[in-house]
Amino acid sequence: MADWIQQNLPNVYSLGWGGDFGWGIAIWQTIFMTVGSAIIGGLIGLLFGTGLVLTADDGITPNRPLFQILDKVVSVGRAIPFIIMVVAFSPLTQLIVGTTIGTTAALVPLSLGVFPFYARQVQVALLGVDAGKVEAARSFGATNWDIITDVYLREGRSELIRVSTVTLISLVGLTAMAGAIGAGGLGTTAIVTGYQRFQNDVMWLATILILLLIVLIQFIGDFFAKRAHHG
Repeated sequence: MADWIQQNLPNVYSLGWGGDFGWGIAIWQTIFMTVGSAIIGGLIGLLFGTGLVLTADDGITPNRPLFQILDKVVSVGRAIPFIIMVVAFSPLTQLIVGTTIGTTAALVPLSLGVFPFYARQVQVALLGVDAGKVEAARSFGATNWDIITDVYLREGRSELIRVSTVTLISLVGLTAMAGAIGAGGLGTTAIVTGYQRFQNDVMWLATILILLLIVLIQFIGDFFAKRAHHG
């Protein structure tokens, strides 16, 4: 197998698995950026999305000024192209990480780029929860925290898993874009090593690996969403 790769995919073979630019580190960097920014941006997005539902006029804690602030932040955040966000927030990245280049530095713009998208997805998912169940919980004396955890998040868990899956897939695409500007990962391998150096075998293999990662995320997300729906 190794001989076949060396003969037919010489550039792929020359990169190797280990080293600073090997396939192993590229895959790890992509997973690291995806998971790291998903955790950070996901938590922020969940807070914003839940806040939008709670503070709406028909929410359990109506607060129009706070709702307007949250809504505008999410709307503006979604409107900023990711490549511009990387540049615009580079001083913040420098302040937090100490550098604007590399995999860890990419977590800042990736998290900021994904949280508005996820917040809106969370808002839509939670709005799909039956309002009658919310009212029933309130009539039984449930606290706001009880309604959030036992009604909104529990009843909406299947849809939340689905929108989280969509967000993760979007993040993989963003990591590829971040890789094109030096963040590392399969994006850097595909664009910098493959495309810019005319190493088509490297470019296509990196692209295929990104697609396989997306398919895997979709499969896992669908599996857990179905289990949550029937649970």
